[in-house]
Amino acid sequence: MPLAVYLIGLGIFAQGTSEFMLSGLLPDVATDLGVSIPDAGLLISAFAVGMVIGAPALAVATLRVPRRTALVAFQLVFVAGHVVGALAPGYWVLFATRVVSALAYAGFWAVAAATAVSLVPPGAKGKVLSVVGMGLTLATIVGVPAGTLLSQHVGWRAAFWGVAGLTVLSLLSLLAVLPAGRAEGAEMPSVRRELKGLARPALWVSYLVTLLTFGAAIVTFSYLAPLLTDVSGLPEGWVPVLLSLYGAGGLIGVTLGGRVADAAPLRTLVIGGGALTVASAALALTAGSLGVTIALVFVLGVTGYVVNPVVQSRVFRLAPDAPTLAPAVNTSAFNVGITLTPMLGGLAIDAGFGFASVAWVGAGTGALALAATGWAAALQRRADRGPGITGAGPGEGPTLATSSVPSPVPSSAPSCVPPSAPSSVPPSALSSDPSSVPPASSNPIGAGVKSGR
Repeated sequence: MPLAVYLIGLGIFAQGTSEFMLSGLLPDVATDLGVSIPDAGLLISAFAVGMVIGAPALAVATLRVPRRTALVAFQLVFVAGHVVGALAPGYWVLFATRVVSALAYAGFWAVAAATAVSLVPPGAKGKVLSVVGMGLTLATIVGVPAGTLLSQHVGWRAAFWGVAGLTVLSLLSLLAVLPAGRAEGAEMPSVRRELKGLARPALWVSYLVTLLTFGAAIVTFSYLAPLLTDVSGLPEGWVPVLLSLYGAGGLIGVTLGGRVADAAPLRTLVIGGGALTVASAALALTAGSLGVTIALVFVLGVTGYVVNPVVQSRVFRLAPDAPTLAPAVNTSAFNVGITLTPMLGGLAIDAGFGFASVAWVGAGTGALALAATGWAAALQRRADRGPGITGAGPGEGPTLATSSVPSPVPSSAPSCVPPSAPSSVPPSALSSDPSSVPPASSNPIGAGVKSGR
């Protein structure tokens, strides 16, 4: 695996930590800024909104910009957003910095995914995206708990300073490793060709699967800290440990998913999505039992992230002539899920149903994800039976046999040395990502979550 792929994963780790770390900072942020926990939770949704808008828009805007230049520019904006956020005097300033930082992270993720895939042969897409996405998962294991510890002992602002410093380190490493210009003989990207590549119904169903699957994973993670302390009775000092347990589950999940993403994608989606739905419902029913909750936190991490490499790699197969814009829209799909389900969870809490109710939101969303996966499978079977169409691999999306569009990754691409699923946290993505676990933060699961993405 090329060294550059791991360094791209470092960038996802740094920025994914920010995406999902708010899941562990919510109580301290709410107290410091004088807002409720559900209002503080909207900072997660604000980050997701920025990623929804930023991923496709910035992918198009920078399509002809050398990838190293685009990646470094996005990271500079991200660092600036976190410096301002660390100094924010009030809620709305912090809210604005979350949106700006998310725009930069979205652009970074979209270009990073396309860059990583371009460094390996076509048959290794799922594996390379699992490596990049592992950056998001490690963010939930190491970054998010570290941010929670900093918040508890130094203050939540220290976590923002830490993310800024880590992103600077990632920026410098990419400057050192990635080439400055475009590869010799590389075809100039075309916005028209990329947009045409999106005109496939199966691709948009895949985006729906991404949205619902990561949304189901991130909603519980987003409110995991208060659920553990207020419902399960976990002492506050143990919250970072449980967040790390979730992240460890996510690491196992994304590793397993990376191994099967290229061979059995739809089957992985069904098994992973079904297990996530059952685990979410079980948590809603047993959140008052600390021992059971601890076990389910780990299971939620595994099931939330095992599907991450699949939902990320499928879009490259379904839209081979849109190698930048297809994953960018997928990043948006990750973060639509990250935006909507925490909002629904907050509404359930405000309605008086308690923190455990967010797990029911996750279970319901997971059931919808299974239905969307069935739709994707039906389209695949129809495409496999259609004339002039060849399968792109076992259970994968079709490509036209008569297509004259070259593969975005030549089979002779050298293998030198995630990818956000978050995924916190959320994650998710692309992230989420949409890595891209989350923790609970924009992302995902990234938080593990934007394993995101």
